[in-house]
Amino acid sequence: MTRNQKYFQVSNLFEVIPGILHWIYQHKHFSFFNGNQYDLPYDPFKTFVAAGAIKTMIPDSIDPFTDLKKFYDGQNDWIIGQLNYDLKNNLENLTSNNADRLNSDLMCFFVPETLIFIQNQGLLISTVHDPEKVFDEIARFEIPDHVESLLHIECDTLKKEYIDAVGSIKSHIINGDFYELNYCMEFFAKVKNINLANIFLQLNKISPMPFSVFMGLEGQYIVSASPERFLKKAGRNIIAQPIKGTMKRDADPAADDKLKQQLRYSEKEIAENMMIVDLMRNDLAKSAEPGSIMVPEMFEIYSYNHVHQMISTVTARLRPDVHPVDAIRNAFPMGSMTGAPKIRVMEAIEYYEKSKRGIFSGSAGYITPEGEFDFNVLIRSIFYSANTGYLKFNAGSAITYDADPEYEYHECILKTKSMRGALGIS
Repeated sequence: MTRNQKYFQVSNLFEVIPGILHWIYQHKHFSFFNGNQYDLPYDPFKTFVAAGAIKTMIPDSIDPFTDLKKFYDGQNDWIIGQLNYDLKNNLENLTSNNADRLNSDLMCFFVPETLIFIQNQGLLISTVHDPEKVFDEIARFEIPDHVESLLHIECDTLKKEYIDAVGSIKSHIINGDFYELNYCMEFFAKVKNINLANIFLQLNKISPMPFSVFMGLEGQYIVSASPERFLKKAGRNIIAQPIKGTMKRDADPAADDKLKQQLRYSEKEIAENMMIVDLMRNDLAKSAEPGSIMVPEMFEIYSYNHVHQMISTVTARLRPDVHPVDAIRNAFPMGSMTGAPKIRVMEAIEYYEKSKRGIFSGSAGYITPEGEFDFNVLIRSIFYSANTGYLKFNAGSAITYDADPEYEYHECILKTKSMRGALGIS
């Protein structure tokens, strides 16, 4: 379907963005991808809005990625959506039987009616409707006064349970069952009268990240301040940028730099990062031209509002016979959120974690009309289901042979800081 396109100059983009977010929030399908103007190798997310759905796709077979390929091949357009962590069960002989508070779809994608590209001096609106009318609706949209309900957040894992589980996981590592396992907890609440557009604005203020997204898909919502890229395709190049290694920040510059250097030279964090880089190299090899896999960036430290992160970059050149969707399939779920070896640790994750991950540690992203794509890792994110009334966020850490259970527990709590702040809870 042809879209009408028009550019509108805006004097202050920061003032218009809250109106845009509340305008898209009315729609059954929407997204706001925000790269927050980060200067990163291979660039952050494009900053743009999608609203309304011309077409939608929720898989109806036992092979969701094949359904996505068919949907992809039938379009010459933008495709927006999410990939649920539990797609692992359709890729391998695995199961997920833990508590599921959101009942989220395994996969959901849509072709948007309206696209709004946020540029330096204005908005480029491309829509099947009248661009003037869309711009006028946004300009006139009254942001509702809304007081959020106070939340009582529960955790599915007590501190003692977490520490005991880490001890047991370390025993598996000593016995050679696996090398590293990403072990997570879930924080949840039953809520009502919640305005997720306000919460995203607050989260993005507290923790502006290069792969942030606000997304709604048929009653399932993602409010994300993700620092991590899962997979990007640019031309025939595919890029993964796994994070392994987290350190808190300090308001004092000297103390903060000391913490940064502590992370940079931590043998434990370097070992974790190395394992996941090797895993990502193996995953990309399934789609790559022989000899094309490279690691142009290793153990680089990036500093965000609340944490320092250790990030590496793995690149490859996509073989001509590999469909872009198969490149995603071959690397999913991302190794930074499983551990190694991947299948064995996903079995152990199901045993040790108490809740179904669902969209958490899955991915949200977009595919362009040219067949390029960019997908994040859904961490540092709040999820809400209008269908069940539950809100949740998760946090985890990588458990290795030399992991200290008390330290890993506090790292998990540190990772929830921005989400708690956005929700107004301690």
